[in-house]
Amino acid sequence: MRPRRHSYGRGGRSAAAAVLLVLCLCVTGVFLLLLHGSSPPLEAEEGDKEAATGGGLVRQEAMVAQAEVEEAPLPPGNARVAFLFIARNRLPLDLVWDAFFRGDDDGRFSIYVHSRPGFVLTRATTRSRFFYNRQVNNSVQVDWGEASMIEAERILLSHALKDPFNERFIFVSDSCVPLYNFNYTYDYIMSASTSFVDSFADNKQGRYNPRMDPIIPVENWRKGSQWAVLIKKHAEVVVYDDVVLPEFKKHCRRRPLPEFWRDWDKPIPAEAWKAHNCIPDEHYVQTLLAQSGLEEELTRRSVTHSAWDLSSSKDRERRGWHPVTYKVSDATPALIKSIKDIDNIYYETEYRREWCTSNEKPAPCFLFARKFTRGAGLKLLNSSFIAA
Repeated sequence: MRPRRHSYGRGGRSAAAAVLLVLCLCVTGVFLLLLHGSSPPLEAEEGDKEAATGGGLVRQEAMVAQAEVEEAPLPPGNARVAFLFIARNRLPLDLVWDAFFRGDDDGRFSIYVHSRPGFVLTRATTRSRFFYNRQVNNSVQVDWGEASMIEAERILLSHALKDPFNERFIFVSDSCVPLYNFNYTYDYIMSASTSFVDSFADNKQGRYNPRMDPIIPVENWRKGSQWAVLIKKHAEVVVYDDVVLPEFKKHCRRRPLPEFWRDWDKPIPAEAWKAHNCIPDEHYVQTLLAQSGLEEELTRRSVTHSAWDLSSSKDRERRGWHPVTYKVSDATPALIKSIKDIDNIYYETEYRREWCTSNEKPAPCFLFARKFTRGAGLKLLNSSFIAA
């Protein structure tokens, strides 16, 4: 009997199909194995990354560094005081301020530092974690007695205004120390609805440049300390000003005195006295707020103490245009007590006496004092004379 070709023929196609099916399954299995081997779980992938960067130790250090520069979350309802430090490079009194900021457990402050361009606050440049990475990223080179100081102030304010919880803005010198603890300082500042701005009419010839008129009339010309405390409304006025600042850049410049200006036994050249002697940071905020009709919203005094009347001092470094710098030998309980005991300020050009109050009660005039060397500040801190 002849074999059935069709049966054979059907039987051959079935075998071929079976072989093809097995081959497909094998290829699929190999493909899945390869796919699985090339895509490890996320945990393993992170482990590989750690190995590639030096292991878990590097990753752990990076996490610690990140945690150190991140600010603690702000509890709801707490208004912040923004501390705006103007520094040359490092902050020599960072440990003094570290002790001060440790007095707050409620996230009621923020920190911004304007230093020279490119300077970064890290473990290598500051001993206080509160200052890690708190430098602004668009700082400018600041020269004393130039409009660049005003630019630094405006840069700090513009950064601080980005935080909606910041309600007060304090300009702080790198040689400044806090006289009281954080809670007292915070309550003193926040209890006032006004800005604290040292401001008085300046009628001394040679400072006001008549070329400023009529944009800045002489009746709006003011002088005072740059170390102000601003409410948010006034901080915004400073940041958004595009009228007064250009006039200051053109017409407010310090007198170019020779290098030997401290030598009182030598005559100053006559041509030096002919120039207008305008220090921009001692006039700008005061004049701008007067020009804006906001003087009624000011407490017209500073909360930062500086000693200027040193004409009888025998120390040549303590005479001139800059306030005295307190050294280690000066840092005594008597000095701090004498500053804390000041309860009024008299402004001769206006025959005005400011009696200092807080919460409508008599209070010390000053919360901060300058200028202190690092050694002087640490001596006061270790003796608990300040920030306590």
